[in-house]
Amino acid sequence: MAALGTSLFADQILMKNGDRLTGTIVKSDGKTLVIKTDYAGEITVKFDAVQSITAPGELNVGLGSGKTVVGAVTTDGDKLIITTKTAGSVETSKSSVTMLRSPAEQAAYDKSQHPGWGEGWNGGLNLGFAVTHGNSATKNLNIGFNAARTGVHDKLTLYTNSIYATNDLPTASPHTTANSIGGGARYDHDFSPRAFEFVNGDFFSNSLQYLSLRSTFGGGIGAHAIKNAATNLDLLAGVNYTHESYSDVPVPPVPPSPIGTFVSYSNSLAGLTLGDAFTQKAGKGTVITQSLFFYPDLSDTSQYRGTFSFGTVTKLKKWLGWQNSFADTYVSNPPSGTKKNDLQFTTGVSFTFTH
Repeated sequence: MAALGTSLFADQILMKNGDRLTGTIVKSDGKTLVIKTDYAGEITVKFDAVQSITAPGELNVGLGSGKTVVGAVTTDGDKLIITTKTAGSVETSKSSVTMLRSPAEQAAYDKSQHPGWGEGWNGGLNLGFAVTHGNSATKNLNIGFNAARTGVHDKLTLYTNSIYATNDLPTASPHTTANSIGGGARYDHDFSPRAFEFVNGDFFSNSLQYLSLRSTFGGGIGAHAIKNAATNLDLLAGVNYTHESYSDVPVPPVPPSPIGTFVSYSNSLAGLTLGDAFTQKAGKGTVITQSLFFYPDLSDTSQYRGTFSFGTVTKLKKWLGWQNSFADTYVSNPPSGTKKNDLQFTTGVSFTFTH
């Protein structure tokens, strides 16, 4: 009698081949249906192979019109009948059902659509290190970090990358052969399925170019040119404010003085932000990323900056990957004696995380 009483309050589905499953309906996307049983755990069946459904408890039912109703569910032939507490019975065809969710599954779905700021993060830490000793004496360290929190209509991206290298031989000049660090953040918010607005802040320093700090703050609008499960391509256009400080820049000697001097100075300018951000999932284990940004100076269009980056991460294990990255930073008016281009290539391991 106890077993019979329990079955009266359980969900049941009858398959077209005569099989009957008893348990709790978890969810359905209109193509498959998941029911949790006491004896076999969760079982997934094809939705169009279901003959009838009996669910005395409440289910959230999505209809083809985009409407959602909540109530007990039964079937009558090809019809699905939802008995609600407030609107009476609602009838629809089984083929028009877009989803079924239990109260617990609906609560989890609602939470996933509006994650807290500490939830929904995906990212990784990239690390590469090399050292030599003997006829050569060098050290090289590169560290990168990126993380993205994606919501229903917004996305927050954080990133940083640094590279440091030295040549420790007594005869080497300079001893420091690379010392740069950059990072920033970008926040996107969709105002339509294909368009979004963004704000961003970027920071960069490079001691070999005497750049103490370049800070760039901007914003604008963008378009999701391609957006699907495998490929994302965003096009962005906006404006920015940049402030850059240079320190201890050597000035060549001016005759008759045989000794040069060192100066420090700063620049502030308004410019445009034009660029793209591209992500491609290649196969099951590799992600390709690419970005290209162009920053022309609005007060002097002959002066501009450009950044280009290209990277790959190949998953070796769930938490471990192999990363490669190439970056180029171009400045049209660097300090005298320094080059316009800074090229970087790094490779190493990547530790990924999901929260």
